[in-house]
Amino acid sequence: MSFQVTLQPSGLEFPASADDTVLEAALAAGLLLPYSCRDGACGVCKSKVLSGDLDLGRFGEGTLTEAERAAGMALLCCARPRSDLTLEVRQVSRAGEIQIKKLPCRVQKLERAADDVIVLEIRLPATEKFQFIAGQYIDFLLADGKRRSFSIANAPTGADHLELHIRHVPGGFFTTHVFEKLKEKDILRFEGPLGGFRLDESSRRPIVLLAGGTGFAPIKSIVEYAIATGIQRPMTLYWGSRNLAGLYQFDVAKGWEDRLPGFRFVPVLSDSPAEDGWTGRTGLAHAALMADLPDLSGHEVYACGSPAMIDAARADLTRQCGLPADAFHADAFSFSNDAKAG
Repeated sequence: MSFQVTLQPSGLEFPASADDTVLEAALAAGLLLPYSCRDGACGVCKSKVLSGDLDLGRFGEGTLTEAERAAGMALLCCARPRSDLTLEVRQVSRAGEIQIKKLPCRVQKLERAADDVIVLEIRLPATEKFQFIAGQYIDFLLADGKRRSFSIANAPTGADHLELHIRHVPGGFFTTHVFEKLKEKDILRFEGPLGGFRLDESSRRPIVLLAGGTGFAPIKSIVEYAIATGIQRPMTLYWGSRNLAGLYQFDVAKGWEDRLPGFRFVPVLSDSPAEDGWTGRTGLAHAALMADLPDLSGHEVYACGSPAMIDAARADLTRQCGLPADAFHADAFSFSNDAKAG
């Protein structure tokens, strides 16, 4: 059975089968909604049900609380329609000419950026046109049918390769393979581009970027896209890590201050050892942001990191700093169900 889904305030409509999630149906219809993990762990696709019935599906209790369910919220990556629906989704766009493809790629470069971070470059097939939007990610397709997701770290302009930042997950099958066995010229397969995280270019608001760990990767793609296309909006990056080694491309981020007018980089360490000799900002990155910008009512925030970081930042910035809920854009790196590995 098929139902009609209407998105407000855009008025866009698409059909959805009772067997598909709302997100799957939207993507099949060529509509890009906010999403990241696709398994109910990150909360990026959380939306309000204005009318209609649906099956909420399986999700993390911390991602969709009882109070949120009572208020009519749902996770579109888990929920399946049981009637015609009207949903409030403010950030939606059409996929246009960008196609999701399954492609082979060749390992071009492996660089150990930190003890637990490798910067991986993969060469795209010369015979295939691969397009993506800054902020999106790809899934590596493994022989056992599982997937591993990584955000693209380079800008889409003129890209003949993809840069990925891979953090080693202790005991993780794929990341252990990358750190111990993968070598240049090896062949991998991937699907992409995926994800609805992207810069809202229709806005003129100042931009605040918030990254935790390898959440820096999609932020890097967005900043380098801004440099390449001449975006002039004020932009501030808060990049948080436990120690200095975790800011594995510190010089890259610092260098953007010379390349992009109005750009500022604020590194923040939460547990810096004495040997780091750190004299900069300490604590949580989003707390440093709140101290500097207590009024965010006229800003937009783009946040990338763990679900816990995203949830804390969203709650604090909207409740305490006046950030409009629809001005908080997020990409959460979830390890649930072997999904996103950063």
